[in-house]
Amino acid sequence: MTRTAQLLRELIALPSVNPAFLPAGDPRAGEARVAEFLAATAARTGLDVEFREVAPGRKNVLARLSPPGRAQHRVLLAPHLDTVGGDSLAIFAPRQAGDRLYGRGACDTKGSLAAMLTALGDVARSKRRPAATEIILAGVVDEEHAQAGARALAASELRADLAIVGEPTRCRVVTAHKGSLWLQLETRGKAAHGARPDLGINAVHRMARIVDWLETDYANALRDRRHPLLGHATVSVGTIAGGVQPNIVPDRCVLQLDRRTLPAETEGDVRREVAAWLRRHGLTARMAGTRLAPCLPLETNPKLPLVRQFLRCAGQRRPVGVDFFCDAAVLSAGGIPSVVFGPGDIAQAHTADEWISLRSLERAKEILVRFLSSLP
Repeated sequence: MTRTAQLLRELIALPSVNPAFLPAGDPRAGEARVAEFLAATAARTGLDVEFREVAPGRKNVLARLSPPGRAQHRVLLAPHLDTVGGDSLAIFAPRQAGDRLYGRGACDTKGSLAAMLTALGDVARSKRRPAATEIILAGVVDEEHAQAGARALAASELRADLAIVGEPTRCRVVTAHKGSLWLQLETRGKAAHGARPDLGINAVHRMARIVDWLETDYANALRDRRHPLLGHATVSVGTIAGGVQPNIVPDRCVLQLDRRTLPAETEGDVRREVAAWLRRHGLTARMAGTRLAPCLPLETNPKLPLVRQFLRCAGQRRPVGVDFFCDAAVLSAGGIPSVVFGPGDIAQAHTADEWISLRSLERAKEILVRFLSSLP
């Protein structure tokens, strides 16, 4: 087994489920175990380690490889430390079958963390260590929920010429991803006894018309709005709740929708568009945001020198886009040009049998070593 694969096994064995997905006090919750392990491993490699608290008990970890003289450039490697949960405890125990290594976080994104840390260690020990570029591996918390780690990093004084955000992209360099905006719609009606529904106004029925419109007319209209790397925008109704019991005509119904946005779209654009469509169809609903901040889309210029250099090191002629949102857009909005890259396939992320190809893991590490070694 390679050093990268062994490191990934050890990372998987340390549960780091985002606390938002578990009850208070659950021993699997939080990134602290992985953060401490990352810090200790990086320190043994000779990297300078720093913790930055984001919230009580939750810290970003920064491991620096500094050049011999004054740093003129900086590259950031930014995988996240948290994972989603899992019903079975067995998913937190690494298991290998052929080329596949199974376990929670295997591809999302402990695989990226293992590849980046191993690559950085190889470069630190190499004669081709960059002479004028500082490389920082930043293990960030909370990507799976509210991106608090990336938002704190973007708001700090830290700046870089390029950030490579670790996510399962099948070792392809990604320069664009969709954003995610959650909106809440609420319809109101009039309560009445279930035996006399004619005396009431059914809020669920009102919402049913809106759901039908969202999933048909509006969804079809979005297909005409296309991006060369990302395809078209989408909408999906994720939750709906209304009424208190069967024999009462419901006077309130609430749904939450997920609107995947393209780089040219803003939250205000989407809100105004949905409101206008509702009015045009004679539908009435109160619109509100959710408690989570909008997740912005990403579009980084592939002609930036370091992006072009990374593409060459990956053997890639042109960049690609992905549907999912990640920390790259947060760092980009904070002024750090960002791309997305890592081993594994997003199709395996968040599944009950999450796995990563070990060949993909090694390929990602080799591409990263090639790129980091090429830096000035």
